[in-house]
Amino acid sequence: MNVEHLIARELVRDRYARYNRAGDKGRLDELAACFTEDGSLEARNSFATTGRQNIIDTLTSVSAELVAHATAQAATTRPIVRHFVASLRFDSITPDRIESSAYFAVFHADAADHWGTYRDVLVPVGDEWLFKRRLVVIDGTRPGSSAASSMIGG
Repeated sequence: MNVEHLIARELVRDRYARYNRAGDKGRLDELAACFTEDGSLEARNSFATTGRQNIIDTLTSVSAELVAHATAQAATTRPIVRHFVASLRFDSITPDRIESSAYFAVFHADAADHWGTYRDVLVPVGDEWLFKRRLVVIDGTRPGSSAASSMIGG
């Protein structure tokens, strides 16, 4: 491993964090900015979309349902959504492309809601690494999950 690989790995870790924090806060423009202009986001068995504006439009409808569910489940009126990422693995690193995967778990105010795997392709754009493709595979949900009916992988 060389210094360039270490820098690239840290930039990818930062991209994962920026994506999740933006999603947790409902800042879909910031989340979409984590993708290339023609980047694609797919949630297996739920949706697939390409391009930043389409990502925003798709997640606007999906997130409205998720936030409504989180609010109904929360002990307070403030919905809480938090994504946690673990076991980030770098499957391939080249100067022009990084393939990575990680486990995630999404928590609401009262409990874990759903969990699964991110499978990603990132490419360099300027000084950043952006998602060219992100596949979200939901492996499981709790009963009554916000993701159970529309996003469960199969």
